[in-house]
Amino acid sequence: MRTLLAELKKVQKTDVKKRIDTRLAEFKTLNTKGEKEWFSEFCFCLLTSNAKSKTACAVQRELGFDGFYTMPHARLVERIKANKHRFHNTKASRIMEGRAHYGIKKTVQDMIDKDGILGAREWLVEHVKGYGYKEASHFLRNVGYDNIAILDRHILNLMKEHGIVRRLPTSLNRKRYLQFEKKFTTLAHAAHMSMAELDMYMWYMKAKDVLK
Repeated sequence: MRTLLAELKKVQKTDVKKRIDTRLAEFKTLNTKGEKEWFSEFCFCLLTSNAKSKTACAVQRELGFDGFYTMPHARLVERIKANKHRFHNTKASRIMEGRAHYGIKKTVQDMIDKDGILGAREWLVEHVKGYGYKEASHFLRNVGYDNIAILDRHILNLMKEHGIVRRLPTSLNRKRYLQFEKKFTTLAHAAHMSMAELDMYMWYMKAKDVLK
């Protein structure tokens, strides 16, 4: 862990810090936006499952709320495929099914008021087809909640490289995700960062980019 903490400090001293601070501020701003903006981000996170964030960003930029909410299935497939995004048929179907969750902002905020951020994540995993713990966490982070971990392959591989986890399973069930998240939380405390901030830095260290 010490080596990773030292590397994080080095990255914080570069111009990457400004880029990450800007991105985190954008997430906080999105928290104040309306249902349309939240739904667009909800669909973006459906696209990120087992696929590149960069191409998901391209699809979101093209479609926006109107495309995600009104475009026919065949057209969704066409546009997702045109952006060289994986699993275009499945992703289009998930977006179509996700339209039943328009109003997701109120749903999430009500769940957080009732059961906290982790309770809201459990609800998303249980009720949204296409959302696992990573995707649900990604969505919550992107709409401004910074106390939750997005354990994608970049983060997990970096944790393994530095001995924070011993080995990586082929898939993450709930028990394993929460076990790794606990280790990530400990690392965030040691680095004096929010979990969202640590995620951004670690993702940059592996991907050499600042996306969302």
